[in-house]
Amino acid sequence: MTTPVLLVGQEAADLAARLELSGYVPWISREVEAATAGDPLDAAPEVVVVSPDQRSAIAALRRRWGPVPVLLGIAADTVDERSRCLSSGADDFWLTSLGPSDLLTRLRLHLGLAERRREPVELLQLADLQVLPASRQVKRGRRPVALTAREYQLLLLLLRHRGEVLSRERILREVWDDQSRAASNVIEVYIRYLRQKLEAQGERRLIHTVRGRGYCLSDGLPLHEP
Repeated sequence: MTTPVLLVGQEAADLAARLELSGYVPWISREVEAATAGDPLDAAPEVVVVSPDQRSAIAALRRRWGPVPVLLGIAADTVDERSRCLSSGADDFWLTSLGPSDLLTRLRLHLGLAERRREPVELLQLADLQVLPASRQVKRGRRPVALTAREYQLLLLLLRHRGEVLSRERILREVWDDQSRAASNVIEVYIRYLRQKLEAQGERRLIHTVRGRGYCLSDGLPLHEP
C-alpha cells in the first residue's frame, strides 16, 4: 500500500510515523497555506486528515483538493461534535482520544469504499445536471458545483437511479456503508446540502422528497410527491 494521506495541523502530523508503519505515505503540513498550494506529491492525496484546531481550513482544503475525503479530528463522539464536524464540510471524523487506532480504522473504511466505487468514464446527465465520474466533475449547466466526497457519492447514487425513489435505508447502506452509528438525520442533512449547492443560482429542483418512501432525482415531480 502506498496511499498518500495529507496530514494538516500538529495533532494530525504527530501520527505520521504510525501511519507510515501501516503502509501509508504521510504528507505533513502543519500550516494550511502549504496544504493548499502546489503539488508536493505525484498525485492528489487520497484522504485529508485535519487536526481539531484546523477546522476552519476545511473550506480552503476542499477548494484545493475537491471531493477527496476529509476527516476532522474531534475530542469526543457526541452529537454536538458530530454536528460541528458536518457543518465544517468534513466527510467524517476521527477521535483524537483514541490515537492512531481510530484514524487507521476510518482510513481503511473510506479507502475501501472508494475502491468499491471506482466509477466508469461515461457522462451521467439529467436535464442540465452533468456528472463525469472519471474526473468527478459536477456541473449545473455551465456552472461547476463543488461537492464533498460524501455529497458526491450521494448525488452519484441518485443520478444512477434517476427517476427511482430510493429509501433512506438503501441510501444509508450504499453511501454510508450502513454505519449503525450514523446520526439519525444524516441523510436529510446531506440532501439539504446537495439541494443548496445544485440550486445556488436559482436552478429548478431535481432532488425530490417522496414522503414515507425516500428521495428521487428526476426532471419534474415524481409520482406521489406531496
